[in-house]
Amino acid sequence: MQKLLFNRINREELKEKLLSEKIQRRTLSFYQYFKIEDSHALRNELFRQLDQLKVLGRVYVASEGINAQISVPEENFEALNDYIYNLNPKLNGIRLNTAIEDDGKSFFKLTIKVRHKIVADGLNDDSFDPSDKGIHLPAEKFNELAEDPDTVIVDMRNHYESEVGHFENAICPDVETFREALPEVENILSNKKDKNIVMYCTGGIRCEKASAYFKHRGFKKVHQLEGGIIEYARQVRKKGLENKFVGKNFVFDERLGERISEEVIARCHQCGKACDEHVNCANDACHILFIQCADCAQKYNHCCSAKCRDFIKLPLEQQRELRKTEEFNGTKCGKGRYKAYKPGQGKELEHIT
Repeated sequence: MQKLLFNRINREELKEKLLSEKIQRRTLSFYQYFKIEDSHALRNELFRQLDQLKVLGRVYVASEGINAQISVPEENFEALNDYIYNLNPKLNGIRLNTAIEDDGKSFFKLTIKVRHKIVADGLNDDSFDPSDKGIHLPAEKFNELAEDPDTVIVDMRNHYESEVGHFENAICPDVETFREALPEVENILSNKKDKNIVMYCTGGIRCEKASAYFKHRGFKKVHQLEGGIIEYARQVRKKGLENKFVGKNFVFDERLGERISEEVIARCHQCGKACDEHVNCANDACHILFIQCADCAQKYNHCCSAKCRDFIKLPLEQQRELRKTEEFNGTKCGKGRYKAYKPGQGKELEHIT
């Protein structure tokens, strides 16, 4: 009988199983743009092999390449490394970005999906060559160029990522997706085409494509931070360089962030206290991503609002019925749009009290 190539176990069971594990795990990410002829065949091959190595996490496969955020038992790390490097010549020697802060509990299951693109960009330009990318900058060169008055640093991540941490003097576009970021950043930089444009993101994958896109759009001196924030932090610590990143690096797993510097630059979305802890609302019917301090977590029972706090106290059957008609912050706003507290601005969402 052929092995089932999907995970069918309940998330809560998987979470409980992982939390009871005694083995040490390593969280890492990698990506590569290269031509894949049969994405579905590669997806199935990956699932079989990664499942055998007890890998957990999220992997996207598309005709343009592969993008993975995973965790692996320490005892299987070398076997995973060998498997990836030998899977395709284009993957041989690629960087495996290891997490800065890691308790090994970053993922609870293995999910591998075939997608149209490994990074959704909204581009439909056949003349655009994503391999013609910007110059890679290691941490030391990034710091040098950051000091040049002719340099513009651009954060290619989403607003909820840059809210908790970003590079000094960086332009941080107010966007929810990479698809939104490309035209928004192009508009912001429209009169800066001859400047040194330096882009960065979490691990580098978004900037690979963004830097190529902006070169295609006529920008002359386009650079990208090699390995993203994760590799920058590692190089800074290893070489004793000045750290120009302030705050936390948002990550797309159960940790939701890893600290790069001691500064806390964000505020609780409910009371305004200095805080950079992202959480999801405990009301599953809402589940909005927001920043919440310990005091507000206690006050609102880990919910984004009094409405959600009261809702989760109701009997499950009543909750199911009300979900058909009730509106919550998470159903009326996009991901991370709970920006309820900003200095000089009011609280934006009506359910906050």
